[in-house]
Amino acid sequence: MTTNFHRHWRDVPESAWRWPNFSPAEIACRGTGKLLINEPALDRLQALRDRLGKPLIVRSAYRSPEHNRAVGGATRSKHLDGAAFDIAMANHDPVAFEAAAREVGFLGFGFYPRSGFIHVDLGPARQWGERFPARSVPFATETLPAREVLADSRTMKGGGAAGVATLGAAGVEVVQNVLAETQSAILPLVPYLDTLRWVFIAIALAGIGVAIYARLDDWKRGQR
Repeated sequence: MTTNFHRHWRDVPESAWRWPNFSPAEIACRGTGKLLINEPALDRLQALRDRLGKPLIVRSAYRSPEHNRAVGGATRSKHLDGAAFDIAMANHDPVAFEAAAREVGFLGFGFYPRSGFIHVDLGPARQWGERFPARSVPFATETLPAREVLADSRTMKGGGAAGVATLGAAGVEVVQNVLAETQSAILPLVPYLDTLRWVFIAIALAGIGVAIYARLDDWKRGQR
């Protein structure tokens, strides 16, 4: 068994680390930062990662003797040899994980469904704990609701019409007031401008109605 000990994971030369999906910090002792590199164990861990094709969340790997005592670990724990890993099942199906771990050469298995992880080590062959409850569907398929293109939304069109009409009505009123105050020669046009202002107001109200109807209809169809 090839092992290399480092007083802290930061002391590991970059050239000495050859497991691309893991870092020295992930494998080091959580309590002291010390690191025992167990090459055969890490080779199997990398092989397991390659076989599963997605990240392995390592909760615990190497443990220094003092940290192992502090957490109540077994006196002959494989973690002391850097030959054991506790892997979270948050992103894995436990059944598929166990099968893949056995295929790459792990022999010892501990099941901790309440804590959400599986312990794997290099052996001897044994297992303990109750397996995770069976899942009918390991992971739910992510689906996204259909979305309208914003520019084609009836809500946007109705709101836009209401906005334009409101601005038009306000503009007409301003023009009407200006003409009434400064252009007495064309005062006969003022009543027509007043009518035009009410036309814009009617359009604005219609646009608001369209926007409200579209929003309610979209809500009913679950498009928003």
